[in-house]
Amino acid sequence: MKQITLFFLFFLLLTGCKKELNISSKEQNKGIKLVKTSFLTLPDFDKQNYAEFLDNFIHNCKSTKSQKIYKRLCRDALHVRDPKRFLLENFTPYRISDKKGSSEGLLTAYYEAQIHASLQKSDRYKYPIYETPRDLVVVDLSTIYPELQYYRLRGRMQNNRIVPYYSRKEAKVHGLNASVLCYCDSKIERFFLEVQGSGKVILDDNSTMYIGYDNQNGHKYRSIGNYLVQKGEIPLADISLESIQKWLKDHPTRIDEVLNYNKSLIFFAKRDQGATGALGLQLRKKSSIAVDRKYIPLGNMLYLSSQLGNKKFNSVVFAQDTGGAIKGPLRVDLFLGSGDDALKIAGRVKSPLKLWLLVPNEKEAKK
Repeated sequence: MKQITLFFLFFLLLTGCKKELNISSKEQNKGIKLVKTSFLTLPDFDKQNYAEFLDNFIHNCKSTKSQKIYKRLCRDALHVRDPKRFLLENFTPYRISDKKGSSEGLLTAYYEAQIHASLQKSDRYKYPIYETPRDLVVVDLSTIYPELQYYRLRGRMQNNRIVPYYSRKEAKVHGLNASVLCYCDSKIERFFLEVQGSGKVILDDNSTMYIGYDNQNGHKYRSIGNYLVQKGEIPLADISLESIQKWLKDHPTRIDEVLNYNKSLIFFAKRDQGATGALGLQLRKKSSIAVDRKYIPLGNMLYLSSQLGNKKFNSVVFAQDTGGAIKGPLRVDLFLGSGDDALKIAGRVKSPLKLWLLVPNEKEAKK
């Protein structure tokens, strides 16, 4: 395996880094532009469920990151009688566009996966779901270089050098120095559990265990859907989570080939509650979104305009999660809850997106 020194990895990150979105300043940040607008311009703003918005805002304020963003507004929200007035009087919408000036992005969706598993390995339950490996090295340089606060170097030590951690295929060959949370009955379901980032595990004794993302092997996420399209296996117009799952089940001898195309490998930890995002909060259906936090810091409130299937979807949402495939200022993954209905819808969402950041007016007054 090619060895990479810590200095070289650091150099690659430093030369390619992007600044964090600074919502307390009017300066245009690298990679993102904010244009002040009004609530009147937001699609279907008057059709919002404002009581639901307020409840979601209070829930979002349970995070310390959100409290730093909204300060007194988190306290004031507990005593609000008119949610719409609270929103209109305390926030200003800013349309988000990329550095080229485009304000249209892409919306996809995800859900809480459900798998069947056992704490003991058997002929049926033989596919391990791992905790973070003990030999995974995560290097955080943010204390020295604050601009790198969202970058992490992941690898393993070999001859006093950090080398890339095992890819999905290599992990199977070399094995992992990691504890096993449970064993599931399908490598396909295990793979999509990784893609979703959290799941509900139904154990063979009928008990339930919740697990969620804990770490990753450092390899970039690669879409197996794109791989199947490139290979001519599934037409682009037909690609969806369901069509990919069906193809894999219909071609058992090629499952490893396709899954190994995505070198990224996700490690899990037990959770006390259902689907939990990177902010540490339990995700809420059609309210929680995954973003690229290099552009949109977690905890921020936004307004989203897109489509779910044939229906318009315009709503206040909250940045509470991240994802390996979520890259750029106008790239959002919407959480749709759990169950078969969520799975069917989530697998087909790929819609044009417009996004506004809802900035607290108290921040405006400090500019």
